[in-house]
Amino acid sequence: MTQTSDILIVGGGLAGPSLALALAQQGLTVTIIDALPATTRAESGFDGRSYALSLASQRLLGALGLWRDLADTAQPMLEIKVSDGRAGEGPSPFWMHFDHAEIEEGPMGYMVEDRHLRPVLLAAMDAEPNITQISGQTAVDQTVEATGVTVTLDNGDTLRTRLLIGADGRRSGVQARAGIKRSGWDYNQTALVCAIEHEKPHFGTAHQFFMPPGPLAILPLRGNVSSIVWSERTEQAAAINALDDASYIEVLRPRFGDFLGDIKLAGKRFTYPLNITIANSFVADRVALIGDAAHGVHPIAGQGLNAGLKDVGALAEVLIDAQRRGEDIASPLVLERYQEWRRFDATSMALAMDAFNKLFSNDNPLLRMGRDLGMGVINAMPRLRRTFIREAAGLTGDVPRLLKGEAL
Repeated sequence: MTQTSDILIVGGGLAGPSLALALAQQGLTVTIIDALPATTRAESGFDGRSYALSLASQRLLGALGLWRDLADTAQPMLEIKVSDGRAGEGPSPFWMHFDHAEIEEGPMGYMVEDRHLRPVLLAAMDAEPNITQISGQTAVDQTVEATGVTVTLDNGDTLRTRLLIGADGRRSGVQARAGIKRSGWDYNQTALVCAIEHEKPHFGTAHQFFMPPGPLAILPLRGNVSSIVWSERTEQAAAINALDDASYIEVLRPRFGDFLGDIKLAGKRFTYPLNITIANSFVADRVALIGDAAHGVHPIAGQGLNAGLKDVGALAEVLIDAQRRGEDIASPLVLERYQEWRRFDATSMALAMDAFNKLFSNDNPLLRMGRDLGMGVINAMPRLRRTFIREAAGLTGDVPRLLKGEAL
């Protein structure tokens, strides 16, 4: 069996479906392949997984017609507090405080739970006649020819497309088969991820607490619930994750503090090894990469998904504009426009997060003094603080139309 479409996307996480919708809504036919079975993808029970969406990412979801089904379950992020310290000792007296009231556009971003976002994406794809979904299959081979790409699935079926998109994560098969190399390194850190219930309200405030082994992010969800992304040295993280729930909370409690009252686990626990990995090119012959397939970053500031959605906005804009001009959407000239738009920005962001992690994930007294004073200086300068807020909201730089909330 051979199926033909304008665009073939490998990877059904979040970036892939978002791109599929953006392109299909403008008349291109899209096939999207996900290795997970459809029933697994549709599960919507609470498991604690959630995403920090910048204001620009929220606008993209609005432009795609998705936000109306997410707004009632999303938690606005109204403030961000950044501090430095050691577990059990409390934060340094020098810290940064960012308030959404310092910009005119509204909340800096929103926390959205996976159990709400993923079903909305799946339902939108089901309702879009230009999208064909293939679940429970894996791409195992790809052959580039003069007029298109042939992709072979693990069941022997072949798919034909004008342009192949890799949205298949940090170990992208599309990227590897296209001959694109990756650069990066391991942090010897593991993220422990969970959700917690707490006695006191969070008032929409996100906290980033830097400790020598790694940062702890406390991100507000609806109600008295917060998402935790807690980085530890890999060996220590494995030992913590092996504990039962009660012991796990006892280890977390001195790091978390008591400012939200008593805490308890809500949902499942997850771990993710942390590294930086960047594709040496975001494009090849009739191939483009988005999301983690292009750039995997440290979760500091929660910018991984936002960077992926910026890829979506940029690539969709480039392709649709080229289609309207009558260009071959998979030509090297068209794909290079996407690469020029995104690779420097994405790489710069990844390296900035890398530098930030290295600066804060240590206990050097001189570095501690320097970074604490630096945070105090930034916090005392309203104009600089506003710049940081706008950056976190995704409002700076060359922003794609979809991330401005505009139609393609």
